[in-house]
Amino acid sequence: MLFLLALGISVNSLLSEILIGVLAIVLIYIIFKIGKSLLRLLLSIIANSILGFIAILALDYIFNLGIPLVLPVIISTAIFGIPAVGTMAILKLMGVAL
Repeated sequence: MLFLLALGISVNSLLSEILIGVLAIVLIYIIFKIGKSLLRLLLSIIANSILGFIAILALDYIFNLGIPLVLPVIISTAIFGIPAVGTMAILKLMGVAL
């Protein structure tokens, strides 16, 4: 304590700098934790969308369902992926115009 005072550093200043440093480390940790989970969510949505578009093309090529690539179909496939393709296929088999 006397050493700090001899250097001209007050104890309150040192404690506040340590507190700010600890808070900065905690904040960086929280940002990385949230960012990591958001990145994982984003990558899963992208993968699901790509698999959905591949499934539409496969259904059209193999079973010749004729699901049109119009904006509502593209948006629902991009958001929901494979379940949207299954819904579109069922609707098409039931005779509903897409």
